[in-house]
Amino acid sequence: MSLFIPPDYFRELQASEVFADTSRPLEVDLGSGEGTFLLGMAAQFPDRQFLGVERMLGRVSKTSRKINRRGLDNAKVMRVESGYAVGWLLPTAGVSRLHLLCPDPWPKKRHAARRLVNQDEFLTGLARILKPGGEFLLKTDDRVYFEDALASLGSRPEFEALDWPQDAFFYPTTDFEQHWLESGRSIHRARWRRL
Repeated sequence: MSLFIPPDYFRELQASEVFADTSRPLEVDLGSGEGTFLLGMAAQFPDRQFLGVERMLGRVSKTSRKINRRGLDNAKVMRVESGYAVGWLLPTAGVSRLHLLCPDPWPKKRHAARRLVNQDEFLTGLARILKPGGEFLLKTDDRVYFEDALASLGSRPEFEALDWPQDAFFYPTTDFEQHWLESGRSIHRARWRRL
């Protein structure tokens, strides 16, 4: 079933509850939207498993239908708020890669605390859920959000910055990223490893 509903939203998941086969790496697409990136990765890497996390019901339903139509047994989508999923729900040391692509930038200065990368709960959760050697990958069109992420992750001893050359590996473009590129915006990208 492509729609993943946690058996209990008030305790940490076990990796086997998300996908029964825990031998394959689990990647999480945080704020997966309508699933373009999620589906592209799942189709390209059948040896990995992908969980989309999205809070908007319409997007979750649409993504679930697309997964079913394409017959991707290595992809699921879950409806829950991103910060809660990372801070409390996802399994400890259960995620090999977490992708945060074009998140809501909360551009007003008074809303800066709402940015995921500025929240201690998110950063502590990220360190908890990533396996040692696991990666956090971020893309954003918002320069201030990007600078906040560099500062926040740079101050955490659990993470080290990695290079991310443009053609380093297959990485589909999200719908939001494509929209921003077509409107002439730059996309900032950064990648970190969990030590």
